[in-house]
Amino acid sequence: MKEKGSSFSGSIGFVLAAAGSAVGVGNIWRFPYLCAKDGGGLFLLVYLVLVLTFGFVLLTTDVAIGRKTKKNALRAFEALNPKWKFLGKLTFLVPTLIMTYYSVIGGWIAKYFVTYIISDRKDAATDGYFTAFITSDIAPIVFMLVFLALTAWIVYRGVEKGIEKFSKIIMPGLILLILIIAIFSLTLTHTDADGTVRAGMEGLAFYVKPDFSGLTVKRFLEILLDAMSQLFFSLSVSMGIMITYGSYVKNEVNLNKATNQIEIFDTGVAFLAGMMIIPAVFVFLGTDGMASGPSLIFISLPKVFDAMGVLGQPVAIAFFLMMGFAALTSCVSVMETLVANCMELYHKPRKKMCGAVGIYSLITAVVICLGYNKLYFELKLPNGSVGQLLDVMDYISNSFLMPFISLLTSILIGWVIGPNWIIGEVERNGEHFKRAGLYRFMIRYVVPIVMLILFLVSTGFADLIF
Repeated sequence: MKEKGSSFSGSIGFVLAAAGSAVGVGNIWRFPYLCAKDGGGLFLLVYLVLVLTFGFVLLTTDVAIGRKTKKNALRAFEALNPKWKFLGKLTFLVPTLIMTYYSVIGGWIAKYFVTYIISDRKDAATDGYFTAFITSDIAPIVFMLVFLALTAWIVYRGVEKGIEKFSKIIMPGLILLILIIAIFSLTLTHTDADGTVRAGMEGLAFYVKPDFSGLTVKRFLEILLDAMSQLFFSLSVSMGIMITYGSYVKNEVNLNKATNQIEIFDTGVAFLAGMMIIPAVFVFLGTDGMASGPSLIFISLPKVFDAMGVLGQPVAIAFFLMMGFAALTSCVSVMETLVANCMELYHKPRKKMCGAVGIYSLITAVVICLGYNKLYFELKLPNGSVGQLLDVMDYISNSFLMPFISLLTSILIGWVIGPNWIIGEVERNGEHFKRAGLYRFMIRYVVPIVMLILFLVSTGFADLIF
């Protein structure tokens, strides 16, 4: 179901909106901590290889399916082959699960932004500040509500008036801010109590120089899974978002050029995000700070800002403002996908579906917030990690469903529909698809095999083999 005007006004609008969905929490929050956890340069190298191979294949596939069928993810696979209708339903599950916690993380970011506005840099840097906040009964829900309301308002206004206009205004400023902070991080130095001096350029070396020492097959597969999960989030593939956005793209847009621009834009932001955060954490916290995991932003970085002295507070304000914009673009894209699919499924106008999705998002986000207090539990996941309610939702959507969806999509396109179907859509207006040969080979042979391996790793079955 399409409303009047529900299309991107041009190639630039599509690129900015699509890249905006990718530049959110996935790149600014998730990429640096995964990179730090997996050895810096080695993770970066694996990720860059994946972008040049799997990234362009999955992104091209999703966008081409959307534009060719002019349907959202829930209906697009049925249009390709009625027997594969179930794949649309699986894809619809991903943003449904992600939406349960995206606004919660957005609320955390909003909380830190407000904290640095109304108090000095020392409050957020105290031990236990983050834990005390997320385990409190009311505060996380209040900040989540504010973030979710802003997200719903942008989606309510639609593609051209809401998402595209918001992306055109926010994205250039966001990139500039990331670049400024990234350059500033490289100028930092710190001296420990024992006289050890660390500089930002040393942190940069950790970030870009691969370390292959002690690398095993099992460890490489773990890094590969982390890098691929980051790719899913960064490019917003295998979750229906790019299929939905593709359905809004006008036929005259050069699809090959647009997807290439998204690849470059997204990878550049991911690289700058790592350069912004990892050298700064290395300078003030050393290699121990790299083990902070998902708390790298909310626990380790406030200590970095505190160590910066008088510059810490304005830098922190700018950083969490940027993080807020980034999270908002991602959350908007996830909600837009749900709203668009529901409009087509129930044949209701955008306003009603936006309200329904907003109510669902509110209820489930409150439950996720309660997962850190009233509903707290710890569950060992098949991949060996231990998580709470938010972690379970993230695992199901990102480590379980996305590799499985990519596996099935590659089989459908590579062996049932045929790669030429996608290539023909990319070359619709006579454009030359330079990587058509690579696309054919990847979608038929490489993507299915690798996705099957990653699916086995994420479910724990690979432990029986390696």
